[in-house]
Amino acid sequence: MGLLGILLGLGLLIWLAFRGWSVLLLSPAAALIAAAFAGEPLLASWTQTFMGSAARFLAQFFPLFLLGALFGKLMNDSGSVTAIADVMTARLGKDRAILAVVLAGALVTYGGVSLFVAFFVLVPMAQALFRAAGIPRRLMPAAIILGTSTFTMTALPGTPAIQNAIPMPFFGTTPFAAPGLGLIAAAVVLAVGLWWLQRAAAAARRTGEGYGTDAPVTPDAAASDEMVRERATTAREFDPAEMAHGRPSPKPPSALRAGLPLVVVIAVNLLMSLVVLPRLDVSYLAEERWGATSLSAVAGVWSVVVALAAAILVLVALNRGRLPSLRESMDAGANASVLPAMSIASLVGFGAVIAALPAFALVRDWVLTIGGGPLVSLAVATNVLAALTGSASGGLTIALDALGGTYMTLAAQLGIDPALLHRVAVIGSGTLDILPHNGAVVSLLALCGSSHRESYFDIVMVGIVSSLLALTAVIVFGSLFGSF
Repeated sequence: MGLLGILLGLGLLIWLAFRGWSVLLLSPAAALIAAAFAGEPLLASWTQTFMGSAARFLAQFFPLFLLGALFGKLMNDSGSVTAIADVMTARLGKDRAILAVVLAGALVTYGGVSLFVAFFVLVPMAQALFRAAGIPRRLMPAAIILGTSTFTMTALPGTPAIQNAIPMPFFGTTPFAAPGLGLIAAAVVLAVGLWWLQRAAAAARRTGEGYGTDAPVTPDAAASDEMVRERATTAREFDPAEMAHGRPSPKPPSALRAGLPLVVVIAVNLLMSLVVLPRLDVSYLAEERWGATSLSAVAGVWSVVVALAAAILVLVALNRGRLPSLRESMDAGANASVLPAMSIASLVGFGAVIAALPAFALVRDWVLTIGGGPLVSLAVATNVLAALTGSASGGLTIALDALGGTYMTLAAQLGIDPALLHRVAVIGSGTLDILPHNGAVVSLLALCGSSHRESYFDIVMVGIVSSLLALTAVIVFGSLFGSF
């Protein structure tokens, strides 16, 4: 009965979430259904297990949600994201339209700009370039996904994405874990994705397929759709409804002013991770009032927090005149972080209740006995949970909450570098999360005015197939040569 309850609760969560119901309601309801089938005390499951796990997630990662959303909103309202997109358009032009869209998305998201902020600039950019180049509109979502939701989210070392931060407290790693393997994975994803998109565009030209007709739905209208909003907030760290708040600059800054905050994010993150924090005396962290923790458990989050805070200060200093209503923009950015953080925390709470059920032992034992060793089973676990929840960050946290300690024990026994576990887990979480019910996919299709029937197959090729190939490469090279 316990396993049946888990399947029933999970099925209810997936089905109703896809239909636009709030995860804030669905997660505790689904958790209580599973607990009821297992004969567990319901109130304790909700207030102690569910809320305890959700609260721990918020305590660890809400600063990243807050600063990430704030930075993204300020980058948008200052015109900096638009300026970067304009530079890529001017330099690469319609002859390399696909590459321009992919690289523009990669640059801003690797620099810390929230995914949905990037979407609002990249969609008009892609429309203009693809129309001029005669590339089918149906390929726009795949090009944007490739640039924003694959290698810059999970593979590139130092990425400030929340997915790259989640394994750090579990494995004691930094944002730059396994940098060589991350670069290999990024190269595989980018190469396979660009090859597929160029091949699809060439095939369309041969058959005489042109750009097509723009959908009547505007990005602003799609962002205000409540169903899109509910799905979007479980996928990433920005509430798209806040895009309408604040006052954007009528004139974008120069490319240098626009790009400097992105450089600050990466540079400060690197310095904090490898130079500053290792030299600090943080013995006080062992005291009970600081959580009786260690530097290895908090260093990764601290590095990204300081990097984003420094970038926000630089951004405001350089563009104060281009932020006509700084308070409104900052309020909107802060507000945009709340619903996504609460939604992911609710998914994490659901996972904690499931992991506490006796029947979950069967699932755990099955995962750990998958052939190929710990790296393969970890990749399967993060893939499956991200696919089921439609959220890379939610699925990754659930997997590591339930199995992180076990994998650290196995790593110590088998001589596996925790940095390798980190990179495998992150790339695994960002692979099958791009299924049809994923909030980022649904939201992007709505912003582009496309449908799953038109565009989803190309998203699968550039987002799932390329990432699976990259994940395979990381596991193979990591098994042969260790972490590097």
